Amino acid sequence: MEKQYTYHATAHWTMHKRGIVEAEGDIPRTINFAAPPEFGGEPGLWTPEHLLLASVSTCFVATFRAVAEASKVEIHGLEVAVEGTIEKQEGGFRFTKITLRPVVSILREQDRERVGRLLEKAEKVCLVSRSILATMTLEPKVVVEAPIAV
Repeated sequence: MEKQYTYHATAHWTMHKRGIVEAEGDIPRTINFAAPPEFGGEPGLWTPEHLLLASVSTCFVATFRAVAEASKVEIHGLEVAVEGTIEKQEGGFRFTKITLRPVVSILREQDRERVGRLLEKAEKVCLVSRSILATMTLEPKVVVEAPIAV
């Protein structure tokens, strides 16, 4: 049996205070779950590992949205990919590293630095991230998009 596995989940801010969460592969958007196939579960279903990563990404999206709103910064879009690594250690497997890769779209270059600070703040205050023992790593990307002409 392997000593390390990697899982992925992505949260999308769709509109207002709503979002959706997805995991890699052929996993449906409904939340039916099983243990991972690596641990004898059924393939193609949500696993506790994916749900934990979905919790991290959705919490980050919700936290960043609130922080940006409170700071009166206009965000054009946000997507947060999360990668988690579990390793076998004394006592069993556990998540040892979780990497958040938020991509924020903004319309004004002058907001880039401020948005970078807000991303760092969101990572520090996100309830789910703060509740996990794994090492959390933030790899943010801020992109400026040209406004769409109407």
